[in-house]
Amino acid sequence: MEAHHPSKILMTADTVGGVWNYTLELVRALAPFKTQVALATMGAPLSEEQRRQANEIDNLTIYESNYKLEWMENAWDDVNQAGEWLMKLRNEVQPDLVHLNSMAHGALDFGVPTIVVVHSCVLSWWKAVKDEEAPNAWAKYKELVMAGLQAADMVIAPTQAMLHQAQELYGPFKNSTVVYNGRGQHSFQFGDKEPFVFSMGRVWDEAKNISMLAHIASDLNWPVYIAGDAKHPATGKEVDLENVHFLGQLTEKEVSNWLSRASIYALPAKYEPFGLTILEAAMSGCALVVGKTESQAEIWGNAAKYVNPGSADDLRDTINDLIEDEFARNIMACRAVKRSHGYTADPMGQDYDHVYRQLLKQTVVV
Repeated sequence: MEAHHPSKILMTADTVGGVWNYTLELVRALAPFKTQVALATMGAPLSEEQRRQANEIDNLTIYESNYKLEWMENAWDDVNQAGEWLMKLRNEVQPDLVHLNSMAHGALDFGVPTIVVVHSCVLSWWKAVKDEEAPNAWAKYKELVMAGLQAADMVIAPTQAMLHQAQELYGPFKNSTVVYNGRGQHSFQFGDKEPFVFSMGRVWDEAKNISMLAHIASDLNWPVYIAGDAKHPATGKEVDLENVHFLGQLTEKEVSNWLSRASIYALPAKYEPFGLTILEAAMSGCALVVGKTESQAEIWGNAAKYVNPGSADDLRDTINDLIEDEFARNIMACRAVKRSHGYTADPMGQDYDHVYRQLLKQTVVV
């Protein structure tokens, strides 16, 4: 019996990271299957730009909240309240399926198939960034995340590397698979390349390692432009970047414009389970310089230059080599573009739809 496409999904998303862009891209990619998405947002109120983006998507309805996310300080009261709110939404929306982009709510009894996506997690972040196990203060986090992932009907990760880490930390899972993230190519284009290095992301997140790029910027033969949020959402502390042109938060259109002109995109991240900004840069024809991690090597193969995230010298030399060698730069840009074609939004939508239908089919059989 052919399983139906889900007509209604209850999905969660946080508004403070790359998961937001991933979510909108996925919702758009599900439109051809006539799937309506009720999106419960947490973490922070929507910005004007986010609201504008959401309003342009026909198969999307937003339910907004301000609950803290599971990785924030003192989040557990909020996480509990968010759980109660999600159960109310479930009764209101009556979804065929629940798709959670955070993990602690995976153990709630939604009464329909539940998918949990591991975009990243504190324990693997801690190991990669601090080179030690997460301290005992995160024991409750581990317990709730483990319960959520083990209860889910399906656990999805954006790379084999991330799935493997999640299994080691929180497994075993009932079912698991990898679905690579995707971006719509139409949003990004080549322009005339200009002599500068570009980077963007959560500047406050140590894992992104953007401060190391700023640190070596004065030793590079081109200027460095950095976009993103320098203010930590939990502590409110701002990161000060020396030697670079800091652009602050940009709209999607502005990002696309900067990427189309940038010759090199550098993100020496210590931890980046997927990295949508790197994909956007690849689609825009930038030569890529990224931190050498398992997940990045899995995604980019020979289409990126890899640097040791702990070595400022390695980063400086790798970028300067590309600046001085136009031929090598063009080869890397071509490889990046070609490789980016494997990570577009439509196949991502098809893969998720396939998983949804498998789960619904199993439910019908039972």
